[in-house]
Amino acid sequence: MASNKKSFSKIALAFIILIFSLVFLFFLSVNLGSIKLTFSQLLNGLFIKYDPAVASVYDLRFPRILISILAGSSLAVAGVLFQAILKNPLADPGLLGISSGAAFSAVVATAIFPSLYLIAPLFSFLGGLLSFFIVYSLAWKGSLSPLRIILMGVAMQSLFTGLSSVVNSMSGKNLSGVASIVEGNITMKTWNDVHVLAYISFIGLILAFISSRWCNLCGLEDKTVRGLGVNIDTVRLVISIIAVFLVGGCTAIVGPISFIGLLIPHMGRILVGSEHKLLIPFSAISGAFLFLLADTIGRTIIRPYEINASVILSVVGGITFIILLRKNGGIYGK
Repeated sequence: MASNKKSFSKIALAFIILIFSLVFLFFLSVNLGSIKLTFSQLLNGLFIKYDPAVASVYDLRFPRILISILAGSSLAVAGVLFQAILKNPLADPGLLGISSGAAFSAVVATAIFPSLYLIAPLFSFLGGLLSFFIVYSLAWKGSLSPLRIILMGVAMQSLFTGLSSVVNSMSGKNLSGVASIVEGNITMKTWNDVHVLAYISFIGLILAFISSRWCNLCGLEDKTVRGLGVNIDTVRLVISIIAVFLVGGCTAIVGPISFIGLLIPHMGRILVGSEHKLLIPFSAISGAFLFLLADTIGRTIIRPYEINASVILSVVGGITFIILLRKNGGIYGK
């Protein structure tokens, strides 16, 4: 009993620290820039009377900050779902080629129908779903090897990334929507982008939490799950669609972002364990914090210039990925 209480207290402490850290980073990010606001000035400007300084921050910084939070949450939870269904601790939407497939579809849709803004997430979802099934099919040889999945995913990632760059070049790099998706740039995002991503993230995260029980079952042997009367193949398919829905919606807005879905689930399992009812919400908050931290660092570290959050996450994620492979290569390579 004491052990259980201690474990619960540690998990609760991890959630509390993480939530306070995200709130602190939010207000820090709001204030980092040429315009400085006090907390009372921010509240007055938002809810009581018009303040031009607050209005500028509201229109320029708030959409970027909220998109970072929403996208980080969605990508982290998608990583949890993919790792659960594939039983592969190295599964990540970027490494599996899903992000780049979704980005390519969004790029094509944006290039052909630039005025039909709402279709990009739909095309992105379909592109991510197609990429996932291609990787899954090509990696299947009687069973799914983690190494084959990663290798096929890297190949698909390179293919779709190259095709996205081709479309960007063919457009003369004049279509800002195409360029922002290809480059993973969230600098000029608006409240329309926030609204679209908020709907997608809210629906996807709710569905992901509902599926947490099925994610736990995916960790068992297939014959054990079938013995419980559960069709494990259908379960994996449904969870895959939820994960791709999250990735596709995010990618249509922020472009292909790698490694959040790899780093956050590992950190979450260390701090709160493998129970997905805890791991999914913890990963959502952690992903929001990591993406916002990367974006905040990117826009302040070499001011007045900026480094895209996707670049910072790629550098940090690449180093972490190498460490994980070096540490557990004997396991992941089988």
